[in-house]
Amino acid sequence: MKKWTRIAHQPCLPLGKDGRLVTACEEHIALSLAAAEEGMVLLKNEEGLLPFAEGTRLALFGKGQIDYVRGGGGSGEVTTSYTRNICEGLKRKEKEGKVQIFDALSAFYEKNVREQYENGVQIGQTAEPEIPDQLLASARSFADTAVVTICRFSGEGWDRKGIPGDGDFYLSPQEQRMVEAVKAAFPRVAVVLDVGGMVDSSWFKDDPAIQSVLLAWQAGIEGGLAVADILCGDANPSGKLTDTFAGSFEDYPSSAHFNDSEDYVEYTEDIYVGYRYFETIPGAASRVNYPFGFGLSYTSFSIDQITGEERDGRIHLSACVTNTGDRAGKEVVQAYVQAPQGKLGKPERALAAFAKTRLLAPGETQRVFLSFETDSLASYDDLGKVAKSAYIMEAGEYRFHLGNSVRNTVPVPFVHTEMTDRITKQLSERVAPVALPSRMLADGSFEMLPVTSDGSRDINPAFVEGLQPHKGSWRDELAFSTGKPGEKEGAPEASKAAGERLLLQDVAEGRCSLDEFVSQLTNGQLIDLLCGQPNTGVANTFGMGNLPEYGVPNVMTADGPAGVRIQPEMGVCTTAWPCATLLACTWNPQLVEQIGAAGAMEMKENNLGVWLTPAMNIHRSPLCGRNFEYYSEDPLITGKMAAAMVRGIQSRHIGASVKHFCCNNKETNRKESDSRVSERALREIYLKGFEIAVKEAQPWTLMTCYNLVNGQYASERKDLLAGILRAEWGFTGMITTDWWNKAYQYKEIIAGNDLKMGAGEPDRVLEALREGKVSREEIASCAKRVLETILKFD
Repeated sequence: MKKWTRIAHQPCLPLGKDGRLVTACEEHIALSLAAAEEGMVLLKNEEGLLPFAEGTRLALFGKGQIDYVRGGGGSGEVTTSYTRNICEGLKRKEKEGKVQIFDALSAFYEKNVREQYENGVQIGQTAEPEIPDQLLASARSFADTAVVTICRFSGEGWDRKGIPGDGDFYLSPQEQRMVEAVKAAFPRVAVVLDVGGMVDSSWFKDDPAIQSVLLAWQAGIEGGLAVADILCGDANPSGKLTDTFAGSFEDYPSSAHFNDSEDYVEYTEDIYVGYRYFETIPGAASRVNYPFGFGLSYTSFSIDQITGEERDGRIHLSACVTNTGDRAGKEVVQAYVQAPQGKLGKPERALAAFAKTRLLAPGETQRVFLSFETDSLASYDDLGKVAKSAYIMEAGEYRFHLGNSVRNTVPVPFVHTEMTDRITKQLSERVAPVALPSRMLADGSFEMLPVTSDGSRDINPAFVEGLQPHKGSWRDELAFSTGKPGEKEGAPEASKAAGERLLLQDVAEGRCSLDEFVSQLTNGQLIDLLCGQPNTGVANTFGMGNLPEYGVPNVMTADGPAGVRIQPEMGVCTTAWPCATLLACTWNPQLVEQIGAAGAMEMKENNLGVWLTPAMNIHRSPLCGRNFEYYSEDPLITGKMAAAMVRGIQSRHIGASVKHFCCNNKETNRKESDSRVSERALREIYLKGFEIAVKEAQPWTLMTCYNLVNGQYASERKDLLAGILRAEWGFTGMITTDWWNKAYQYKEIIAGNDLKMGAGEPDRVLEALREGKVSREEIASCAKRVLETILKFD
């Protein structure tokens, strides 16, 4: 097929075997189911309640059995042909003879939820109904085992609530009454949590009346069947937490000031995020219900014969994992470093590497190998306590711990020692804070930081929400001028005969250089390449390119990350994958890479070019409304999962777009909020995952965030984009804004932010060009990166 044929033409041609569609095919749905089962986390299982014995009679409580939330709202929504809820999943098991369901109770919830839907209540936002006393008594007469379902919904553009009784982080009063009624009536109770992020776990952790709890997350199109498979033992849970579940919302270090202001967020906990806080700060350890990395199985494992050594600048660890139980299962081996405190201060534990076993039969052993660069253990010195603006391996002993959670580890019989402080990388100060007053230290105290700004912000007053891409006569103006006042217009130099137009295909086939191609374009045409383009086909998030007279196709984008998002009116149903947090809890990058490749095929089949995924912001607070789109509180697993997703997507010649770069950890007023963070925390926590994804997978595109970072929009920060991202990390791809941000496009161009979506500000950029605020060279540099990206598509 000729280059760009699929992008440029309709109809969409099937890519499957025998002329079948791959979009939402059986194989993709089966992959979604397998991922869902592998990422669910068994938090509690006492008295051998799970898996249910064959023939167990069940009473299903909670509207969540019907009102199933497969994923979050906003860009995470996906149009599917169906979604299997928890009740439907267990009904399938009933047909297989695994369990028996009390139908009258489930019918009550189905009728109630349907009525709420008919009254305009959205999925996941229904109220928990009161259980009629007679129905409760009848359910108890039928069964002695109850399954309680709790569901939560969150989405783009708003944050969650952390107030007791709020029905969000905490149970609602109606849910509390339902749980108490079930506990009083039934001797055996299992809980299923259909949630997209951290929730209160204190109500069940130490309650003997609740024997089992499955953290099912939001598990995509077949989430209900995945729950049923695990409850009935047809799948063995192997998910491990990628977040710490604390005793209360107030126990998280970000909670005290999360809602201080809509205009800014102060990251005063610094590098002590998640388990780095709970395992380090005095007194914090006791406030953890379920630690990072925790997750139960229906079998048991031993991890022994542990070895460690250093060679060729890398730490190499290994261990033998043996299935000591009576069911086949998988285990995750996690390696943590304990660095010397030194002058900089360090977390007591930091994840250094991990590996997941294959499915091990009872009695089977597998040796797993973990390896990482020694210098990856260095800390960033942003104040000059050892050496300013440098990564430092401070003198002392670096010890390692291996196990299956941050708290269930044994020491590795190997120690790496630094005799003196050693600079591993000397950098320059970039994106330093100007209005962050203090930050936390390893002993729980705070150090004061210099404040050099009053916190004022420069927000584009011409911002228009939802502005559509447009073209105009401005595209032909100032043909070859740099835009500097009084400069005479030049003429293009090209390898073809005078008057013969060069096409992008000529660049693709080596008949001219990209510089020659770009030199023939007017300033207006160059600016046009830096602006979002109209939708074609099934797209609804606009495109890029679109200079047909020069053979530049209009490459469409599509939202992610839970599936290829196509509006219902287009009549195309795609696969809904489990939410990103669940995928991270698989601790299985190979599985995530398969999902990336499968999703990319659905993109390609529908003539879409750039999948706007993975989203990889850090779970700084349980309240961030988009945590379901993100992977973890830990930057290493975030980066590894994102890199795997990117590799999978781009293996099919579809572009990935890692987002939101960076510190988009709150949805409230996200387009004007300033994230105030130290340079050390920025580099070690909030940028580290992006750095891993860039260096390991080189995504074709990267999306900047809406918010400001230390007083300036991220999309306008040259020190962030040209400095850290391109110069330090070697990023070679294209940078796009998030859709309809409030930054100035000409400032973004200067910073190296190439594309403004969903529509740019062409007239204002042209005006800035005429006024000498931005040059043709700067515009052309961005345009070339847009064109280089388009040249990658087949």
